Amino acid sequence: MHRLFVAIRPPEPIRELLLDLMEGVSGARWQDDEQLHLTLRFIGEVDRHMAEDMHAALGSLHHPPFDLSLSGLGMFDRRGVPTTLWAGVAPAGPVRTLHNKVDHTLARIGLEPERRAFHPHITLARLARGAGGIDAFLSKSGGITSPPFHVGSIALYESRLTPHGAEYEELELYSLA
Repeated sequence: MHRLFVAIRPPEPIRELLLDLMEGVSGARWQDDEQLHLTLRFIGEVDRHMAEDMHAALGSLHHPPFDLSLSGLGMFDRRGVPTTLWAGVAPAGPVRTLHNKVDHTLARIGLEPERRAFHPHITLARLARGAGGIDAFLSKSGGITSPPFHVGSIALYESRLTPHGAEYEELELYSLA
């Protein structure tokens, strides 16, 4: 079985900008460079045959390349308890359209459509219960922006869960054109 997702990988200067922010929150498990991405669609566990079908389907997806910029920081919470720190992107429109195309493409080969609301973001940290310093972190760095970066491709990744967190391997890169 393969645990898969489709994502945009930001270029190195954008990843470096994000890595430079990652400090000052106790109880945070910060992402490393290899983990920084914008998930378009989490797929989950699939067998080899479905993975091959997904590869063929994603290879036929058409979407024009576009530019994005970092746009602020935020957090997700569960019942008022912060769980994730993230960086937003703008404009959200092209990413949402691409997410919908990926979702529809995968639905055509038999995957259930995504039920959760899509919020384009790059995860910076997972937070342990009782993590501290979130408000200070968000007020210090929350206004982050970046120069635009070009999104010319998407990738299919495999995620392997380890005792040290998830490890990601890029399986295939698909050009947007």
